[in-house]
Amino acid sequence: MATNSEYQMKHKTVLTLALAKALCAAAIETAKQNAWTVCVSLFDDGGNLVCFERMDGTQIGSITVSQEKGLTAVRFKRPTKVFEDMVKGGGYHMLGLPGATPVEGGLPLVIDGEIIGAVGVSGVTSAQDGVVAAAAVAHLEKICGPQPTAAASTVGQV
Repeated sequence: MATNSEYQMKHKTVLTLALAKALCAAAIETAKQNAWTVCVSLFDDGGNLVCFERMDGTQIGSITVSQEKGLTAVRFKRPTKVFEDMVKGGGYHMLGLPGATPVEGGLPLVIDGEIIGAVGVSGVTSAQDGVVAAAAVAHLEKICGPQPTAAASTVGQV
C-alpha cells in the first residue's frame, strides 16, 4: 500500500500577471530605446497567454509570430534560436517539427532551474527580436537572481 509521502504535491513557482507585465514592460522599454516596434507575448508553463502587448505601428503579422515564438520556447524548453541555428546549419528537417517556430525571439523564463513560462517577440529582425526578449529575461534575473539555462542538457535533442 502506498504511503502519503508517495503522493506529496509539488509546489511550483508560477508566472503571475504582475510579473508578466513587468517583464513585458522591460522588453518594450528596450524596443523603444532602439526605435523598434514589436509585439511581446508572455506565456505560463502550460502555454497559456498571460500578457501581450503590440506597440503602435507594429505589423499585425507579428502578433501571431510573437505568440508562436513564445509557445515554441515553452513547449521545447529552449530558445527558438536553437532551432534557427539548426536550420541554418542544414537541419531542414526542423522546418517540419510540429509546433516549432525556428526563428530567434523566443526564450524560456527560468526560476530555480524550473521553466515558469516563456517570452516571444516579433516585429524587427530575428536578432533584434532576440535582444528584446533577452531584456525580459534580464529583468527576471534582476528580480530573482541569475538563473541557469533551462535547456543546457537538452540542446540539440528534439
